[in-house]
Amino acid sequence: QAQLVESGGGVVQAGESLRLSCAVSGRTVSFNAIGWYRQAPGEQRRRVAFITIGGLTNYADSMKGRITISRDSAKNTVDLQMNSLKPEDTAVYYCNIGRWFGGSKYQPYDSWGQGTQVTVSS
Repeated sequence: QAQLVESGGGVVQAGESLRLSCAVSGRTVSFNAIGWYRQAPGEQRRRVAFITIGGLTNYADSMKGRITISRDSAKNTVDLQMNSLKPEDTAVYYCNIGRWFGGSKYQPYDSWGQGTQVTVSS
């Protein structure tokens, strides 16, 4: 079973930046993409971005233009650079492997990490 470890969260002021990292290890199921999700208190987990093994990227409208998802081959991670953060970005951020079926169609597997807390103060 895959092990997913998110890191890089913290407390920042509005307008500042954070870089999140997702490390994948262990025996993994077949996947062709990795996505980042976030979940605010009392709300559902929502996808904010994903990247395919071929390097194609997709971003949710809520954060599009402010985030960049990328792969770090040296660390075997998928990172999420977040800029111009807003208070509404406050959430626990998770990553997960999944299957990409084209366009914005992406389905994660049910194997979530602990998440990393992002808090943005106004």
